[in-house]
Amino acid sequence: MTQDRDPAASRAGARSWLVYSAAALVVLLVGAAVGMLLTLSITGSDAPPADDSVDVGFAQDMRTHHLQAITMAGLARDRSTDPVVAGLAFDMETTQTDQSGQMSGWLTTWGQPILLPPGEKHMKWMAESGHSHGGAQMTPEGVARMPGMATSEELQRLRSLSGKELDVYFLQLMLRHHHGGLEMAAYAADHAQLAYVRNLAEKIENAQSTESGLLERMLRERGAAPLAG
Repeated sequence: MTQDRDPAASRAGARSWLVYSAAALVVLLVGAAVGMLLTLSITGSDAPPADDSVDVGFAQDMRTHHLQAITMAGLARDRSTDPVVAGLAFDMETTQTDQSGQMSGWLTTWGQPILLPPGEKHMKWMAESGHSHGGAQMTPEGVARMPGMATSEELQRLRSLSGKELDVYFLQLMLRHHHGGLEMAAYAADHAQLAYVRNLAEKIENAQSTESGLLERMLRERGAAPLAG
């Protein structure tokens, strides 16, 4: 015989979700404001980067890449029963929400759209030097999906899981996601025009390299391996 879920527990869970969601929104807005203020204070009379620059392309694409990581981390933070996984998810969500806000602030200050137009491909800003990803040479046409991004089916599966299965799948998706974002961050750290863009790109590269090692170790501890491919 099954028991109905405790209504008090349901209300507490809903309140917790609302508190975390509100906190995430505040972090995003604060990050955007800080990004705008820092951009205005640093650039002075310098011309903003061009539409097709590494700076603009990186900010648009990495922000989009981050937003999916924030979604996955929010799911794990809310639903994991493993305090280590939930704590890591919260840290990732907070960090990437702040960074997404900064990039939104930059784009607003530069007079650039925060989102690419519908149908526009990603990573065209990496084609100039003939950079490659996943063994394929980048072209001016860009790519429809950035490396590491989960499909809608994978996200739906993550939402459907619980317990250890949820933890393992989250760690697997996030590890692949980090690997995909590393290449963009490394390229921007080397090629962006503006020092503060290069600085954030380098921070992302370093943090996600470190976190990738942690994710791999956590998977091994749970008897799991990274996703194939």
